[in-house]
Amino acid sequence: MSAPFLYRAWVGASMVLVPFFARSEVRKLRRAGVSVLRAHEKLGHATEPRKKGVPLIWFHAASVGESLSVLALITRMGVALPNATFLITSGTATSAALIADRLPPRTVHQFAPLDAPGPLKRFLKHWKPDAAIFVESELWPQMLRRTFASGAKLALVNARLSEKSMTSWRKHPAFARYLLDVFSLILTQNDAMAQAMVAMHAPTERVARGINLKSMSDPLPVDEDALYEARASLRHRPVWVASSTHEGEETIVLAAHKELLKTHPDLCLILAPRHPERGQDVMNLIAGAGLSLTRRTRGDAPDNQVFLADTMGELGTWYALTDVVFLGGSLSPIGGHNPFEVAQSGATVLSGNHVSNFAETYAAMEASGAARLVADSDDLTVRVDALLSDDALRGKACAAAIAFTADQTDMLDSIAIRLINALELSK
Repeated sequence: MSAPFLYRAWVGASMVLVPFFARSEVRKLRRAGVSVLRAHEKLGHATEPRKKGVPLIWFHAASVGESLSVLALITRMGVALPNATFLITSGTATSAALIADRLPPRTVHQFAPLDAPGPLKRFLKHWKPDAAIFVESELWPQMLRRTFASGAKLALVNARLSEKSMTSWRKHPAFARYLLDVFSLILTQNDAMAQAMVAMHAPTERVARGINLKSMSDPLPVDEDALYEARASLRHRPVWVASSTHEGEETIVLAAHKELLKTHPDLCLILAPRHPERGQDVMNLIAGAGLSLTRRTRGDAPDNQVFLADTMGELGTWYALTDVVFLGGSLSPIGGHNPFEVAQSGATVLSGNHVSNFAETYAAMEASGAARLVADSDDLTVRVDALLSDDALRGKACAAAIAFTADQTDMLDSIAIRLINALELSK
């Protein structure tokens, strides 16, 4: 298949612009505390060796959510392919830091090379991947075509494109066909996305509905020392968590908490905003609501009415303190966040109605009794109060959450085997 004009234009533009993008990307990583050596991975300069004589499977994701979503899949594929090694690439310093603490066996992380000839040639010459698995919407033109030209087999998993992106792709059918033709298998999050990929000229016989990998991620890590200290500070007080909240949602959560304190005067709310850099603003909201607070970034313990957990990577520890979690990004049209991580901790999930990013997961969890959707502050208050007041109700909901996570294991194994077969890795 000959390269369409748009692809050739992209290649030409990248050759001109790569010095500017390189400086910008390296500077961004350096500001985030990444070493000079590692920041130059963006230019295709590897900082880890490639083990010779064994298959290497490359996973490429964009940022935190996409990167973490594939770690469990890498683990399963590693069990089925005990001689294989794995490479995961991502683009941000935050994703690199979180991945570093959770790398599966025989897996290394690198920053993804820029989509330009020089960085990609250096990257592919060093790593020589036998297969490459791209996650969600990571459709970088040269990365796809040059990897395909190297002889590697390619797959797209968890495929998800916004309506805006799909509209743009449909305007350039030859370009879309040229890129999507590289994939031996395209697994989408749902049936609607499978149909959309076919409409974008993906080969029909290679497109299938998969699963939302974010709903099958590994359990969040728990800091046992921090957990012990928090429990000692709380002294058996009842706790509920509101996590991954966005601007506007904290006000709703705090209003609910004030109402709950009337019937549960010892109740502690652990409030973990999605973006910790909003910590000062959220602290002002808590104080403005007339609630006493302590703050994680000050080194405080959770011993007041609200504990502001304004750090990254500690949700697993806070989930271990409660049976009831409200998951944000859902009271306004953001699309929701991953309820599977909450269920894995053994807690039941409450969420707003805006959960399009995890629609299938929430539907299944609601049906099983592992999750409930709420409309507003009053509804949230009623739901939390019912769970805190009724041990049997709370126990049933938590048991449903644990059962739901167990049911997902076989599905993830089936996806791993399907990829191994499609990418001809079992030979």
